[in-house]
Amino acid sequence: MEWKGRRQSDNIEDRRGDPSMGGLGRSGGFGFPTGGGMGRRGGGLSIGTIIFLVVIYFILKAMGIDLLQVMDGGMTTNGPGYEQSESGSQTPANDEMTAFVRTVLAETEDTWNGIFKSLGRQYEEPRLVLFSGQTQSACGFASAATGPFYCPSDHKVYLDTAFFNQLSRQFGASGDFAEAYVVAHEVGHHVQNLLGILPKFNEARQRMSEAEANKMSVRVELQADCFAGIWGKFTDQKGILEAGDLEEALNAAQQIGDDRLQKRSQGYVVPESFNHGTSEQRARWFKRGFDSGQLSACDTFSGPV
Repeated sequence: MEWKGRRQSDNIEDRRGDPSMGGLGRSGGFGFPTGGGMGRRGGGLSIGTIIFLVVIYFILKAMGIDLLQVMDGGMTTNGPGYEQSESGSQTPANDEMTAFVRTVLAETEDTWNGIFKSLGRQYEEPRLVLFSGQTQSACGFASAATGPFYCPSDHKVYLDTAFFNQLSRQFGASGDFAEAYVVAHEVGHHVQNLLGILPKFNEARQRMSEAEANKMSVRVELQADCFAGIWGKFTDQKGILEAGDLEEALNAAQQIGDDRLQKRSQGYVVPESFNHGTSEQRARWFKRGFDSGQLSACDTFSGPV
């Protein structure tokens, strides 16, 4: 993907290096599955243990050691390849990944501004939040463990770019267009939000059983894949794509299908628990959007998926 030297979006909020506290899990967002299981419920620390930990924390604090920042990865220490920002946080020097994400986001803006204009509507550009580890969103705390996601409550995409490493190393989906597909998919959820699709789904699933909600969620996610494919079509028409780029995106879609993720993590699949779609479905709907470039081709709510 020939992305260097192209326009970069200003709709980026960089929170990397912000040692925000963890807390409640994400709720109400739409994002990529990572294949991880839910955390253990129950248990906890006793009052005596909590008091002991608080005392230790303040003793270390008096010695000049901030335990919270140490736990967050030692962000107070300038290491090689990092520079200190005016706010005191650190961001990677010469951060090519940030430039890449800014460029991909700008390309989605160009695509959807044009499509919405053709519909006689104004496209509201989303903001993309870059974070490291965890951060706060209007849908709860965003965590790297949950993968990239879109929060319809604040119209923001949340991305820990470490996910790109996971996409390549753990899922076997490498390449810049595979990474661009991730961003385009989340922007696809924003488009759904603007079109009124997500609000209707969120309202309807309050009355659904878990199995019914999962089935509807699959349709929502596959449509976001199809919308990402539409973006890919317009990007290809600009002459930005290179040989093998489409295959990178299709491979990424296949690698993060519910069936493949479940098989990898637990050795078997539970179809009724799928909420993003199978590998075959995800790749097929992305390709459908890519081939057509039309919103009408992305109706995942009529007929079988």
